[in-house]
Amino acid sequence: MAQQHGIIVLFDVENALRTRSLDGNTYWFDNMKFLGSVGEGTGQLVTIVPGTYFLDGSQATEQVLNWLPAALGAIPPTVPRNYLAEQERAHDRRTLEQLAALGGDGEVSSTEVSRLQQRVGRRPRKQAGGRGLTAAKLLDVTGKATSSAAAYNYPAPVITDITGQAVSEKIIYPAQYGSPDMVYDGWYWAATVDTSRPGVYPYTMHVQLHELVEQNDELVWQSVDLTCESSLKITSDPKRNAFTGAGLGVLPLPAAPPAG
Repeated sequence: MAQQHGIIVLFDVENALRTRSLDGNTYWFDNMKFLGSVGEGTGQLVTIVPGTYFLDGSQATEQVLNWLPAALGAIPPTVPRNYLAEQERAHDRRTLEQLAALGGDGEVSSTEVSRLQQRVGRRPRKQAGGRGLTAAKLLDVTGKATSSAAAYNYPAPVITDITGQAVSEKIIYPAQYGSPDMVYDGWYWAATVDTSRPGVYPYTMHVQLHELVEQNDELVWQSVDLTCESSLKITSDPKRNAFTGAGLGVLPLPAAPPAG
């Protein structure tokens, strides 16, 4: 069975949108540090991909990469998928209750109306061509409805393509796949790796972020397409026992049990 490698890419969306660049605004992590991956937590991650071979030197099985994007300081993608809808319903229910209460008090002040408008929040419109967005009210980072475009929860970054040397030289074969795991809306990017050609291969990740802008007195999610880079290092080192550090063969057991 192919070995699965997880690569998490954490984006500083707010700063990336301000500078219109992902340079210095990405933090890469993988699960291969114990085998020699370097640059963990930085924008210069080099992921180790160990090759697996038969005795004649031919490739035994491919390795698989899985990329998972996330936004720094946003509502975690691991919350239940109905979280936004539940928050919307809760806010609407409380607003209706307050509106009903105001209806029995005669004249309603403008302050009360303004407060209710703040509670109701606003529903941004998705720009044509935007990916990975669902219709939902504008929420802040605490999950509360807001009508302000000054502080809001950024939608999760969306990977739109993976290109570069590793792809053009047919080292990796990336594609978007469907999944029953709804953490990432049922879609994720993965790639099989040809480990028969050791070396270092850079690749480019194309990412779509979303910025909230006001157009014609309404809020619109505007897509912003950016790129960032990382690398793979394919090795052909012999397998070693993870417990003893020994190579192939029997475990180096002592001739006799140690004295108690």
